[in-house]
Amino acid sequence: MAANKDFPTPDCWYSHFISYGETDAMGVVYHAEYLHLFERARSKFIRESGMSYREAEERGIMLPVREANCRYRTPIVYDQEIFVHVGIEKWGRASVNFIYEIMNRDKTVLHATGMTGHACTDKSGKPVRIPDWLKEMFE
Repeated sequence: MAANKDFPTPDCWYSHFISYGETDAMGVVYHAEYLHLFERARSKFIRESGMSYREAEERGIMLPVREANCRYRTPIVYDQEIFVHVGIEKWGRASVNFIYEIMNRDKTVLHATGMTGHACTDKSGKPVRIPDWLKEMFE
């Protein structure tokens, strides 16, 4: 299965070689590691869009994960190079959803798809409206 042709833009590709420590006793990527891969791709996407996540936090905006899912399709193994595709699926008033695809090197095998939903809060955890400057970063 190839990459989704209707993937939202802007988008970002994060490349990664699987380390031994990311695999389980069966020699494939441990299921929880997929969420780490999503996080790394999301952080790169935010940075490439104009600022680091740390800078967003320094401006008082937190994006805690409130929902996450992953659909495992084809196993990924030690030392394999993968590419994680990330984009924004939906903006809410005080939330944002990122979507992901994990592909092989030549982007012909779809290993997994996923989504993370994030609340937008202040530093105390109180929900706040997504600031215009954050949305504008991704346009």
